[in-house]
Amino acid sequence: MEKIKVGIAGLGRLGKEHAKNLAFKIPNAELTAACSIVPSELEYAKNELSVEKVYPDFHEMLKDAAMEAIVIVTTSDQHCWQIAAALDAGKHVFTDKPLGVTIEECKTAEKAVERHPELTFFLGFMRRFDPSYAYAKEKIKQGAIGKPYMLKATGIDPEALVEGAINFSSKSGGIFIDMAIHDIDLMRWFLESDPVEVYAAGTTFKHKEFQAVGDDETGAAMYKCANGAIAFAHMGRTAPHGYHVETEIIGTDGSIRISPVPEKNLCLIYNQHGAVKECVSGFPERFADAYRLEMEEFIRCIQQKEKPAITVYDGTKSTQIAFTTMEAYRKRRVLPITY
Repeated sequence: MEKIKVGIAGLGRLGKEHAKNLAFKIPNAELTAACSIVPSELEYAKNELSVEKVYPDFHEMLKDAAMEAIVIVTTSDQHCWQIAAALDAGKHVFTDKPLGVTIEECKTAEKAVERHPELTFFLGFMRRFDPSYAYAKEKIKQGAIGKPYMLKATGIDPEALVEGAINFSSKSGGIFIDMAIHDIDLMRWFLESDPVEVYAAGTTFKHKEFQAVGDDETGAAMYKCANGAIAFAHMGRTAPHGYHVETEIIGTDGSIRISPVPEKNLCLIYNQHGAVKECVSGFPERFADAYRLEMEEFIRCIQQKEKPAITVYDGTKSTQIAFTTMEAYRKRRVLPITY
């Protein structure tokens, strides 16, 4: 098959990962255009990725008739209007999470996807494509742990990156919107049920700067799902050892734990500190395979004219759950989740 010509919007930390995959690691894709409001990112696209067409304006990039698909990795508040504009321009669309930062924006994206059933829309909940998470899902389908009834999720960013988290906290939407979207998606995926109520709380012991903007450095939420299952989400920003993402799914006949130690590789170092396992430093390292595999699936869906398993409605529901979690956190009481 001919390669799919792809343009990318946004070349920040994650955007560069997607761009490198499209340029060098996905045989059926060709990165032909890049868009950014940051001049140095456009220079990066030209010099490091050999992209000939670069644009400071998203609408100008959409005029490129040869480009068949757009990968959107811009700031979260830009996603939905860019999704609609790209689909209306006849482009297949991949967008990073979250779908939008308000439910109204998500509904705008839904309508755009509904207007264009002939086009592929792909939402980047990449953890579903991580080999360990995908393996766990398959084992659950096979009945390895019986019926799943509880999920425990932990996601803690490194203390080494806390200054960036502090600077972003005033516009992040709060710890659960900022950090829990992937875990919310995994909760729905593994338990196969939507949460119907939530209680959430937060605390800060180390960096009071978070509380100055009405946020916290650590948050915890408990969910009750429509089918009776329960889930716990622990979000944080101060892991001293690195990037810590851990998930446990408990069933009637057993349990599965994914990444109880966020190990960098299989090496075990014996030195004056004891027996030491080095940990991954951040999400690009931990989920490198997942980012590549989800983009491969996006390109495959375009070529095979198949609909992705993750839909625009998954994005709206995850956003709704995250917003209700923040509301429960602020009101300090159990709240129903409505859809």
